[in-house]
Amino acid sequence: MTTLPPHKTPLVLIAGHWLGSWAWDAVTQELDAAGWRPAPMTLPGLDPEDPDRTTRSLADQVAAIERLSEHLGVSRTEPAVIVAHSGANAPVSVFIDRHPDLVRRVVWVDSGPMASGSAFAADLPDGVVELPLPPFDQLAGQASIEGLSDADLERFRDRAVTQPASLLRDPVVLHDEARRRVPTTLVCCSFPSAQVMELARGGHPMFAPVAELERVDVVDLPTGHWPMWSRPGDLARVIADAAARQ
Repeated sequence: MTTLPPHKTPLVLIAGHWLGSWAWDAVTQELDAAGWRPAPMTLPGLDPEDPDRTTRSLADQVAAIERLSEHLGVSRTEPAVIVAHSGANAPVSVFIDRHPDLVRRVVWVDSGPMASGSAFAADLPDGVVELPLPPFDQLAGQASIEGLSDADLERFRDRAVTQPASLLRDPVVLHDEARRRVPTTLVCCSFPSAQVMELARGGHPMFAPVAELERVDVVDLPTGHWPMWSRPGDLARVIADAAARQ
């Protein structure tokens, strides 16, 4: 890992569906030890203590990232590094669109930017209020669980928060072309970077926005979809190295 004196740049860590700030515990420990300033957060809708969490919106999540950024002292002269895993790509895509000058670099962890007008699951029936973490044999058909121990899976099951369906239906709406100029690191875990870039250049709906980015570094970290548990030390090093880049 890059060894630096205490680094003023905040690293905002945002995990995907069913997860809160706790998902980054092992990564945060590594970054703390290296002198970085990690700031893991729990998005609205994923706080089990919030009585209104099932009604939270994408706008609420973006506003929460804005509040945390203000709390951390993020500014045009002291921008943050945003680390977004998996389904955190919706609020992070909007945040970058609104505040490209507040983001020094975005690190997508087995994730990537979303296209304007897209939603994770726009066709979910209105009667669906929440989506629970599915059985692991079913989940493995949707996202790789390679590298996760029995203890990892048990903790995942015990701490997962049912995903509000409202957040999956809300479309991402983007306006500012400056978002494409924000330096970007893609951490490719479930798919090798060569395949990701081929899909992006081919216009695959999930990956096409990557081809529109002006400054992209790619890093292969072969493992499953949850590298913060399967390879936390390696992921921390990748994040630190990305954050140290200009």
